[in-house]
Amino acid sequence: MTRTTRHVTILMAEDDPDDRLLTQEAFDESRLANDLRFVEDGQELIEYLRGHGRYGNPADAPRPGLILLDLNMPRKDGREVLAELKSDPDLRTIPVVVLTTSKAEEDIVRSYELGVNSFITKPVRFEGLLEVIKGLGYYWLEIVDLPDGARPRGVR
Repeated sequence: MTRTTRHVTILMAEDDPDDRLLTQEAFDESRLANDLRFVEDGQELIEYLRGHGRYGNPADAPRPGLILLDLNMPRKDGREVLAELKSDPDLRTIPVVVLTTSKAEEDIVRSYELGVNSFITKPVRFEGLLEVIKGLGYYWLEIVDLPDGARPRGVR
């Protein structure tokens, strides 16, 4: 069976510039042609999704079809963001994958309680990250059916 890769915007909330760079490199090496965008913390992620501030033009901030979320970030951490996203009728259908260094059982349980779709502990080596990104690409962009990520903000 031949599957087609969905081309959706992937939004990653990650405060560490090295992790952002390594993730971009892993996407490039995996040949994932999706639009990968970054925000540096949870507050910026919410501003992006709501179209506030510098994200006011929808062309500059397309609705993501998938969010990669770090838990430990400044201003607003991933747990707070996840609770906010999953309680918002306009945003709760966007799949969220926690991608974090935490292996704590309480973080895993809490994330699922808050509605995360998947929880992945970041590998420490680039080769491991590359395999994770390939797996994410295959699962989220080829196998599953995602909600329409092109729906404009505010349209239900």
